[in-house]
Amino acid sequence: MLYYCYTDVITKVNILIKKITSFGNSLGLILERPILELLDIDRHTKLDLRTDGECLIIRPLKKDRSARILESADRMMKIHDDTFRKLTQ
Repeated sequence: MLYYCYTDVITKVNILIKKITSFGNSLGLILERPILELLDIDRHTKLDLRTDGECLIIRPLKKDRSARILESADRMMKIHDDTFRKLTQ
């Protein structure tokens, strides 16, 4: 496996060069754990694959806005549960 990572000084973008790996009759791209953790990707994450005709763009699918708002409110309630309880007394 060949990979090389460097930072483009002009655009301040991290660039990672990798080789495609053969998996049976298919080809695959192996992403290392630090990249997966950075993008919050696990084996159950759905990915959005796009191309601009020259590049392949892979992004984790974002949850719809209402689901993200509900999750955020849930986290807020858990973090500040004691404070909210004291305010109601």
